[in-house]
Amino acid sequence: MNTFDSFKIKKQLRNALDDLGFSKPTPIQEEAYSPIMAGFDFVGISQTGTGKTMAYLLPILQDLAYSEQLHPRVLIVVPTRELVLQIVEHIEKLTPYLSVRVQGVYGGSNNFQTQKLAVMEGLDILVGTPRRLYDLAISNVLRLKAVKKLVIDEVDIMLDFGYKTQLRNIFELLPNKRQNILFSATMTKYVDELIDDFLINPVKKTTSVSGTPLENISQEAYAVPNFYTKANLLNYLLLDEEEFKKVLIFVGTKVQADRLAETLEFGSEISVIHSGKEQNKRTTSIEDFESGNSRILIATDVISRGIDLEKVSHVISFDTPYYPENYIHRIGRTGRAEEKGKAILLFTEKESELKEAIENLMNYAIPLNEWPDEVEKTGQLTPEEKESPADQEEIPLRKPSIESGGAFHEKSAKNSKEKVERVAYEKVLKERFKKPIRRGDKIQNMKKKKRKK
Repeated sequence: MNTFDSFKIKKQLRNALDDLGFSKPTPIQEEAYSPIMAGFDFVGISQTGTGKTMAYLLPILQDLAYSEQLHPRVLIVVPTRELVLQIVEHIEKLTPYLSVRVQGVYGGSNNFQTQKLAVMEGLDILVGTPRRLYDLAISNVLRLKAVKKLVIDEVDIMLDFGYKTQLRNIFELLPNKRQNILFSATMTKYVDELIDDFLINPVKKTTSVSGTPLENISQEAYAVPNFYTKANLLNYLLLDEEEFKKVLIFVGTKVQADRLAETLEFGSEISVIHSGKEQNKRTTSIEDFESGNSRILIATDVISRGIDLEKVSHVISFDTPYYPENYIHRIGRTGRAEEKGKAILLFTEKESELKEAIENLMNYAIPLNEWPDEVEKTGQLTPEEKESPADQEEIPLRKPSIESGGAFHEKSAKNSKEKVERVAYEKVLKERFKKPIRRGDKIQNMKKKKRKK
């Protein structure tokens, strides 16, 4: 298949593609279309920027017939609010000539009632984050038994961020007979477990090896001792506005994101986005960066999967991520649509092992740059660096290695060799909330209690 004409899609959908200027499908779009249309469970693994969203939306919209039923027939689950809004926007752009009702739902302090009312009006496609979808379902507003197709997008990051329980809860509310579609940028053991547990003989398509760096992205690295020296280096590099036209900087924590924005010397040229920001501020930051009002966007990995940006000249990893796959995701934000991009990794001595894990995954050694003479190396440390290494906003799920040796504390009862009597939880409840000996006869019950004393 070289063009979308080979897909034999309906005229209304084809007109929308023409309006958007899309004529040729990407490899993952070619691989996904036929299996999804045939109703198979499908797993697609493809790098960022390769058109995964369109890969599942096209066959779903092609197969979606007009209906006036209230409850959704297609459920799309994603990890972040930004990704919800992005997919809803994609669907709206693909359906100006079709009658398709779509709604996005996501967490927020003031939007639950508004989203409940929107769901009650009826819809065909529902896009949402796991917790908000489950909240709507248990409130009895959202009924999921009519869902025919379930899409889980960015599966790897969703599982890394602890959404497995929410996903299982949602699965229990869905009909057993449904089509499952999973898309991800990387294949991890958690994704494998989900596939084994919930998919039936899925068609698996991988259009790029997990961890392979995109060919049109050049990479380089700097060895840096601490946070403030990293900031000094960025202040020096970012002075070149011609070279660093549109820069996306990834940091590990919300605290570091805000601290870096205050430390850099570029004022209104900087926007910040992380999970601690209100939704309107997050949206404004992305819009300012996209429109060119701000040249630099500082972001955490937690929301990085929801960012779909064009013409990013540089991706700078201010911190080295715990998961090497997330580095691949980061750098995939530049060099999109066959354009050239650049990625810079800043790493401390403590982050050297993480850098090696990234290089092992890619089977590629990131070239190390010499330190510029103009940049001062400072001994100033952040509070986190003084006390302990900062816990990144993405919490690692790997179990720490435990060295053998004597304990320096007294063992608890459960860890000692002495047997501890276990009392059933039901028995505890009965003792605490036991019924009267003779129901309704309070005087007799009181007499019996006195006798026991």
